[in-house]
Amino acid sequence: MNKMKLLPVMAYRGVKQNQLVYRPYLLTCFFSVFSYYLFSSLLHNDLMERLPKAAYAWMMLSIGKGLLSIILLLFLLYAGSFLQKRRKRELGLYSLLGLERKHIGIMLLWENAGLYLVSVFTGIILGFVLNKLMFLLLLRMSRLNVEVAFYFSMEAVIETLQYFALVFVCVYGKSLWEFYRLKPTELMAESKKGEREVKHIWLWAVIGVMTLVCGYYISITSKLDSMIFTDFFLAVFLVILGTYFLFTSGSVAFLRFLKARKSIYYRPANQVTISGMLYRMKKNAAGLSNICIFSTMLLITLTCTVTLWAGMDQIAYYDYPYDLQAAYSEHSDVIEKAREKAEELSIKYGQDIERLDYYNAMKLSCGRLQGSNAFISAANLAFADQYSVILLTLDDYNRLERQNQSLEEGEVLLYSTGTQFGFESVNFMGVEASVKEEPEQVYPYPQAKNRMFNFTSRYVMVVKDEDTLNRFARAWGEVNGVTDFEDFLHRGERHLGILLDGKEAERKGFIEEWSAWCQGQQNFLWIENGIDGRDENRSLNGGLLFIGLVFGILFFMCLLLIMYFRQVSEGYEDQNSFEIMQKVGMSDSEIRSTIHRQILLVFFLPLVGALLHTAAGMVMINVLLAALRFFDTGLLIRCCVGVAAAVALLYAGSYLMTAQTYYRIVKNFNIW
Repeated sequence: MNKMKLLPVMAYRGVKQNQLVYRPYLLTCFFSVFSYYLFSSLLHNDLMERLPKAAYAWMMLSIGKGLLSIILLLFLLYAGSFLQKRRKRELGLYSLLGLERKHIGIMLLWENAGLYLVSVFTGIILGFVLNKLMFLLLLRMSRLNVEVAFYFSMEAVIETLQYFALVFVCVYGKSLWEFYRLKPTELMAESKKGEREVKHIWLWAVIGVMTLVCGYYISITSKLDSMIFTDFFLAVFLVILGTYFLFTSGSVAFLRFLKARKSIYYRPANQVTISGMLYRMKKNAAGLSNICIFSTMLLITLTCTVTLWAGMDQIAYYDYPYDLQAAYSEHSDVIEKAREKAEELSIKYGQDIERLDYYNAMKLSCGRLQGSNAFISAANLAFADQYSVILLTLDDYNRLERQNQSLEEGEVLLYSTGTQFGFESVNFMGVEASVKEEPEQVYPYPQAKNRMFNFTSRYVMVVKDEDTLNRFARAWGEVNGVTDFEDFLHRGERHLGILLDGKEAERKGFIEEWSAWCQGQQNFLWIENGIDGRDENRSLNGGLLFIGLVFGILFFMCLLLIMYFRQVSEGYEDQNSFEIMQKVGMSDSEIRSTIHRQILLVFFLPLVGALLHTAAGMVMINVLLAALRFFDTGLLIRCCVGVAAAVALLYAGSYLMTAQTYYRIVKNFNIW
């Protein structure tokens, strides 16, 4: 009974005596609970259900919460295993002194229960205090203007308690397994044992290089098609696998290669450095691979987040180039009336009319095989080979683009929103025509700036006149089995679009009134509110931005904690090594130089790997962002360079901060 009463006290003392490693672990637990509670609280907020434009943000938060659950579980298991490794010597000593295993198991239970209660209490209080602020941040990023009242969700509290109860049970179960599978004497030695060295190092090094190259190849050659997300997850898996193999085997293989070269190895500075690095790599390569992977995740997450934020308006206007667009059947006479109504409303709302366009367009679904100048039937073709072709007369093109182009009989202008057509002639359903020119732009069909994307590309074919348009349309109808040609030829739509320049509130009032007027006209077909459409796009991207920000902070916390644990581990292991180096005759300056060189090389190697991974992943990131209608590769590169520089500074600062712990542990030897 006395033992049972003593166990909670021993658990508390164990944590207190090892506060050097428990303090950062608890801080990470606080942030983990806060992050999970934040996502859960936002999802349970009634305001999210009442706002139709927040539907996309709600979906993104749901996905983010699922990913967060997986990442937090895996990372806290990893961090928990490091803590128990530092405690194994202590637990082994308890066993040798006569404490039974079941009592040690109960002591560990008290320890984990205490950590759980402190973590969830602090994290939920933190979330409770900052909940409104974070919700305001989400609304700000999604550009949703709503009044936010104080909100507390008991459902979010219960979910958080249940989830972290499961996490800490898993951590406790893992620590119990590690304890029970070892004898007391093995526990005494286990705390100083590094990661198990990989056998068949050269074989695994080659596999690591091949795996990494395959991951890079998939990333660099990826295209924006239906397989892009499959390719993304495959590339990520291969790069992570390759990183692990190269750090755990490739680095050791390379150092062994240098050690075998007598002309390199048998120099005083090189001999100590190579031997020291070889020892460190054998023991700590797995931890360094984790640092590299989390650094890469941090770089990519922040790059995507910053790029989306900088390109928000560009994305919004790509799908909605007009503030309002309406369509009527071709014989409608609405254009003059619309112009008069627009001028009336522009005075009423104080808006400048930037564009007021009208044009006839016939949109046809076609197929086009790669490397061919022919447009064929889209029936039975893969989705990637299907395109929209919009037939436009020369008069409408000249009006839209303020041009004075001319076309001869049998000539067309052919514009692509993606990759250029690239042929001097075109075969449209058997009708041949000469391509006079490929215009740089045709409003309102915006173009991918780098013109490398074919996914969802549209073609605009500008023909000489109405008769030529009907001839192309008739050819399409014959190929696609149209029987009533007269009705089919009148399927073209008369489009009316307006783009305003003025204050947001007045512009919305203008659009609402003009929209009601447009829908009341004869031969009305459909209408599209570009302002609302852009707001929905911003809601979607705002949810992504919020998730990217939270995950970026999370990855940085994980990175910082791993670096801290590595420094602590290095410090405890190197205490005796420094004393031995002094005893064998090495001078203080030689030891300082060796230590600095080893630590800097080892800890900055993951950063170099992360920068290489990110550089290789830029093509795939560019492609994935294109799925969100972001096509400005130049802006992406600038954001990536800026983020890489910022992360490198953060990494260096984190290294210097965590290195102080290392120096305090080995304070018996002054390395400065």
